[in-house]
Amino acid sequence: MPEAVIVDAVRTPIGKRNGSLADVHPADLSGYVLRALQQRTGIDPEVIDDVVWGCVNQVGDQAAQIGRYAVLAAGWPETVPGVTINRACGSSQSSFDFAAGMVMAGQYDVVVAGGVEAMTRVPLGAGRDLGRPFGSLVRERYEADLTSGEFPNEDFNQGIGAERIAKKWGFTRQRLDEYSSRSHELAAAAIDAGAFDGQLVQVPGLPEFTADEGLRRGTTAEKLAKLKPSFREDGVIHAGNASQISDGASATLITTPEKAKELGLTPIARYHSGAVSGADPLMMLTGPIPATQKVLRKSGLSISDIGAFEVNEAFAPVPLAWQAELGADDKVLNPLGGAIAVGHPLGASGTILMTRLLHHMRDRGIRYGLQTMCEGGGTANATIVELL
Repeated sequence: MPEAVIVDAVRTPIGKRNGSLADVHPADLSGYVLRALQQRTGIDPEVIDDVVWGCVNQVGDQAAQIGRYAVLAAGWPETVPGVTINRACGSSQSSFDFAAGMVMAGQYDVVVAGGVEAMTRVPLGAGRDLGRPFGSLVRERYEADLTSGEFPNEDFNQGIGAERIAKKWGFTRQRLDEYSSRSHELAAAAIDAGAFDGQLVQVPGLPEFTADEGLRRGTTAEKLAKLKPSFREDGVIHAGNASQISDGASATLITTPEKAKELGLTPIARYHSGAVSGADPLMMLTGPIPATQKVLRKSGLSISDIGAFEVNEAFAPVPLAWQAELGADDKVLNPLGGAIAVGHPLGASGTILMTRLLHHMRDRGIRYGLQTMCEGGGTANATIVELL
């Protein structure tokens, strides 16, 4: 079986809601990162077999197969195809996994995987406003819980899921807020150290937009304690210990070692192992636990073999429950901060996290990195990459 290697990974800075990227169309934003990837690697777009593009809310500005319009916006030849993937928050991580899988299957030689989400322009849940995304059979299966009075509008709800996780694992409001302030502290340190400089794309017309702009320096657990709960009056989840609504795009270039050599490219890492798993859709956000266990079994590696973890910070209980079950050390869990501090532009986040992970591994000489993301509906991806 051919190996899949990652040649480069780029991303825009993450824009806060109504921030620097508010007026940038998501197709254009996608085009900018594709152009940057091409310029950095010197690759001829003609050799790219496909562009696999993650996007969650595929309505409005993100409707009509934005993966295809990303290619056209980049100015690439019309012969280069594109496809759009939706696995909720893990959409571009699935794009990355699918792209690597196609290379390993021998179907593709060169493929781009990435994603975009413009949450300012296409609000969270925009697609759900057009109707309920599940029918009577799903409702009947979970009727008792959905009609218990716990779930708003008798619908699946991530915030309530996060509350359930906090209760099950015994996380206090103080513990969640301490973790959240840590995210800001680590993100600030990473930005100040220039950890992201080599991966960021300059967005045309925005010369001052050079860093993730959701960061709130000086955030402390004491300050977060003043915020009101978002989902329950007596709850522990609030805006400060949840991911931020954001805008952004990201892209990676994947090929075989042989093709990379032929094209004069030097890969960063190889795709080692990947897995996807399902979990309770009511608690919804615990999927990274079984997904990580599954990918570790497939890889033959242990948790102690992994030198850096990116566990998406959808809500603070998610990485904390994952850590409680897997036993990863604090020092290697989200060492650059996470979505609580800098934001979570849904369809772009998978390859944003992968971009951060790959550059961090190269900067620090870390052999193995693992990324995992919880996803709406109770699924999760987990991916292991190995430094070359």
